[in-house]
This record gives sequence, structure tokens and C-alpha cells, in this order.
Amino acid sequence: MCAEKAKTIVVNPVSRIEGHGKITVTLNEKGEVHDARFHVTQFRGFEAFTQGRDFREMPVITPRICGICPVSHHLASAKACDAILGVTITPTAHKLRELMHMGQFIQSHALSFFHLSSPDLLFGFDADPAIRNVAGLVAKFPDLAVMGVTMRKFGQEVIKTLGGKKVHPWHSIPGGVNRSLKKEERETILAGIPKIKEDLRKALDLIKNYLAEHGDDAKEFATLETSYLGLVREGNLELYDGRIRLRGPRGRITDEFNSEEYVNFIGEHVEPWSYLKFPFYRPLEFPHGSYRVGPLGRVNACDTISTPEASAELAAFRKLTDDGIVHYTMYYHYARLIEIMYAIERMEELLHDEDIVGSELRITSNSLQPEGIGVIEAPRGTLIHHYQVNEKGAITKVNLIVATGHNNYAMNKGVELVAKKYIHGESVEEGVLNRMEHVIRCYDPCLSCSTHAVGRMPLKLTVVDVNGREIRTIEKH
Repeated sequence: MCAEKAKTIVVNPVSRIEGHGKITVTLNEKGEVHDARFHVTQFRGFEAFTQGRDFREMPVITPRICGICPVSHHLASAKACDAILGVTITPTAHKLRELMHMGQFIQSHALSFFHLSSPDLLFGFDADPAIRNVAGLVAKFPDLAVMGVTMRKFGQEVIKTLGGKKVHPWHSIPGGVNRSLKKEERETILAGIPKIKEDLRKALDLIKNYLAEHGDDAKEFATLETSYLGLVREGNLELYDGRIRLRGPRGRITDEFNSEEYVNFIGEHVEPWSYLKFPFYRPLEFPHGSYRVGPLGRVNACDTISTPEASAELAAFRKLTDDGIVHYTMYYHYARLIEIMYAIERMEELLHDEDIVGSELRITSNSLQPEGIGVIEAPRGTLIHHYQVNEKGAITKVNLIVATGHNNYAMNKGVELVAKKYIHGESVEEGVLNRMEHVIRCYDPCLSCSTHAVGRMPLKLTVVDVNGREIRTIEKH
């Protein structure tokens, strides 16, 4: 887990996250922290190799970016394709897409809280790593472990019902969806909701008790004041289709704009030591224009939540501070559970709407627009798919601004804050390293989703025969 070279401490890999990353801490001659960075070490080339494909293939291709949040890419891609066709999908198609999206939020947030983060909270940051994991959770807290598995399975079954399988479903297509929801399927999903709500209330009690018991330590953990970004609809928390809002650290709404205008407001900064870019709010430039997204970002960006239990939880959450803006990084876990409650309640609303079992599923079009932008809230934050096509519908350019990227600046600053608080000299306890890892877990990053090319990346293909002799080498720069 830890290798020490001269005055550099390395945590590689960062565990209990999706994807591959590492942390490096550089010490000065006095043994104090000079710098700390979170490096994303993997590369995914979807923006490059999808060029030339027919745009209609994108909702099937892009979910392969990730096995944890494929639904988010599936839906953002479909929305971008709708825009290329120039169509507005039917109410039934819209609600079916949103239903699948709620299933995605439930399963993804449950995985993050119960399986990836709760071992630190329940056993403590300094506990033996041999028990501070999912296996230890099952052994000592079996009811909680089962609760997490059940909640995640519920969300996955909703995805499977509509999309045919739990991972990489195929349901949304350009102009709508390819399958309706049967009435008996609706009743099956509805029957499972009360138990999931009951379990979630217990999880909410657990996190609120933990945060209260740990008081100032929880509030100070990797906390920094930032702006917050997320989708809203008439001020309400919105996860599928709304306007992008940026709220400042003191609660003032800095800006609000339509999804199609994102290029005027969001830029991407590059650092040579990471494949993960640093999005920022253009008018304030980088790094002053950095902000946070995801559960904490959304509950700070919105005015309220439209469903009753989630709204009540948000009201209690906001009472934690005088101005209602919560900057505490550890409280990402609390916000994540509030969002599960919203997803469950919104799912219930959708299932009681008769449009959800309608048969008007798709709108067709013979004309093509030169570009399409699809924006959606993935569990980890605001996800942007932007495609440009030629007159035949072939992709000429793709830009993906993926949820985790928005939090890149904050994750790096959070790791630095924890490192400077706990590291004083080259001898570092394992629990300190785990605290730095937990900064990353608070944000629940998806590193497979979020990496792409920095400038031009060379490709070298070497063809060898059965004896290992080089036959041909092809290089593309």
C-alpha cells in the first residue's frame, strides 16, 4: 500500500474506489508536507475511437465506458442523439428513461455508502485493514451488509427490467426507448419500495449519528469552501433534465444556464501529471472557478427537493449551518443517502403515472442537426455528452465531461489538507494513509469514466510472429 522513496510517500493503488489512481505526498527537508496529489493513472479513448461511427450507435457504445454507471452514459448519449435528430421524445419515453435513471442512482449510491465507505465509518480509520473491508462488514455488521446488497439489487432489477440486463443495458435509443413497461412489472417494482425505504431510514440514522458523535472531526475532514454545480428544475433538485446551476460558497446563485450553453460557461484545465482534466467556470478562470458536483454539490445547488421525505431530510441537513450551505466533505455520505430517498420517492411517483405503461415510445426524424448535447446528473455529478456529426450522421467530434472530473480540483485539495494535518515526518501510520484514501471515497469517483486524452496521445502497434519476431510496426501520433 505504501512505498517510500527519499521524501515521497506513495499510496498506490487507492482502494475501494472505481478505477485506478494513486496519491503522492512530497515532503520538504523538515519532513513537512510540501505537496500532495491525486493521480488518475488510467486512460480511456472513447472520444477518439468513436469518431466515424454512426451517431445512433453511441447509446450502445458509450455505456461500455463503465460497469458501475453505464445507465448514466446510456441516457446522456441518448439525449445528445435526440438533439441531433431534433426531436422531443414522448412523455412515456421520458418517464421510462427517468425510471431507469432512478434505479441507477439507488444501486450506485448504495454501493458507495454501504460497501466502499461504511467500513471506515464503522471500524474506524485506524482499524486493521484485514477487517476494515466488505468481508469485515459482513462478519460484524451482517444486517447492514444485507441492507446494502438488497438496496443495490433493487436498483439493478429496475435497470434489468427495462434494459434487459443489469450492466450495459440497451433501452434508450435516439428518439425514445425500445421497450415499454408491463403493468405486472410496475406492480413488482412498487411492491419492493416499502422495504427499501425502511432500510434507507435506518442508514440515514446511522450516518447522522456518526456525524454527530464525531462532531468537529467530521466537519473539518478535508473540508474546503467551494461553489457547487448541479441540475435544477424550477429550483428543485433534478437528476434527468434541467438547467445547470452554479451556486457560490455563500449561497448566492452565481449563474444558471441551459445545457446547450455549457461550452460558454465550463472550460477544462490540463495538468501534466494526470489524465483527468480539471473543469472550471470560465468567467472566474482556473483555479478560482473550480466547483464541486455530486450529492453534496446538488443539494447545495438546489433550493429544495420535490418529494416529501427527501425534502424533510434536506431541511434538516441545511440546519447544520447558518446559511444552509454545507461545505463539509464528510457530509457527502449524508447527501448521498438523501438522494437515494429522492430516487425512491420519484420512482414511486413515476410508477403511479399512467404514462409509464404507455405504448408511444419513439419519435422519428429524417433530418439531422450538426451537433447534439446531452446533459444528465450521474450519481457522481453532472455528465455532459457532446457530439458533432457530418451530413450522413457519422461522428466527427466527441467531447465528454464526466462527473468525476468536476471534482478533480477538490479531491486534490482535500488530500493535501489531510496530508498536512497528519503527516509530520517520513514515518506515517497506515491509518493516516487510509484517511487520505477516504477523502477520495467521499467523492465516490469513477476513474474509468473520467479519463481521456491530454493533447495528442501516440499509438504504437507491433505485429509479431509466433516466435516473437517483429513483422511490422505501425505508429500513429
